[in-house]
Amino acid sequence: MRISVSSDMDEPVARSLVAELRARGHAVVTHGALNPDSDPQWAACSEAAAREVADGTADQAVVCCWTGTGASIAANKVPGVRAALCADAYTADGARRWNDANVLALSLRLTSEPLLKEILDAWFAGEASDDAEDRENVARIGDLEIRER
Repeated sequence: MRISVSSDMDEPVARSLVAELRARGHAVVTHGALNPDSDPQWAACSEAAAREVADGTADQAVVCCWTGTGASIAANKVPGVRAALCADAYTADGARRWNDANVLALSLRLTSEPLLKEILDAWFAGEASDDAEDRENVARIGDLEIRER
């Protein structure tokens, strides 16, 4: 899987994220402070990673900033992106299952390396629900994007 990763700071957990994704066999493209040719501002690098998901050049993305909030907000402004700020494995599983999230947002401040692995395990094990109500809610998000343009 091709994963786009952004971080506005070159923090140990961001470097661990890239290493862990590569160790799991994913092709990783970096943005922000993880790539010297990229804009390190959280809004710009999160948008860059999210756009790769929206245009199909990346399967998923992981966006990071100090709290994870700004990165998730910026990513969610890109049509077709459903970014979820996840601080634990249960939330990551639910984001994939109920929300069909395609971008994971992480806090550089709160995410330890062991927690990072748990979140990634849940994220990649999770699949979008086939439940009609869940699919209807995800479709409604897409409709909102169209109506709000």
